[in-house]
Amino acid sequence: MKSIISRLAKKPISIPKGVEVKVEDSKVIVKGPKGKLEKKISPYVILEIKDDQVFIKPNEAMLRRKSDAKTLRINTGTYWSHVRNMIKGVTEGYSKELQIVGIGYRAQLQGSKLVLNLGYSNPIVVEPPEGISFEVPEPTRIIVKGMDKEKVGQVAANIKAYRKPNVYSGKGIRYKGEVIRTKVGKKV
Repeated sequence: MKSIISRLAKKPISIPKGVEVKVEDSKVIVKGPKGKLEKKISPYVILEIKDDQVFIKPNEAMLRRKSDAKTLRINTGTYWSHVRNMIKGVTEGYSKELQIVGIGYRAQLQGSKLVLNLGYSNPIVVEPPEGISFEVPEPTRIIVKGMDKEKVGQVAANIKAYRKPNVYSGKGIRYKGEVIRTKVGKKV
């Protein structure tokens, strides 16, 4: 039978100085210089904290049949990544940069709100969720910052969805460095 533990979870996650990791009521709580993050733990994994290291092990009590080994392996790797991302989030934080391409398309900040002019009849006002902040260094660049990697990615994806890049002209909102393959238009 294959190993129950994922390749990622074989390595422990080191806890840097100034970061505190606790497990309470089937939740993992990570506190650091930037704030505090919480995540519910699956019953398929067990978190152990020893000597400034976090070990994520499969809960072999959940192994009912041979096919459950894959579920255990998947969950250990997934929760290993979640805990590592939480530790990085409370120490360094995450950011996603978006570019706006198109004549007349621009973004600006009004207080903490992001106002987008994307060719619609009314501007789009985006309120930042808790723990997220926006920066607009120039009218065609938006930076979404926060300590929760999932939330930063979701907010950036929601902003991008307001004006997806057009495959014929390339206009729209895209991630920094994203390549849009344009199609050739109609020939008359």
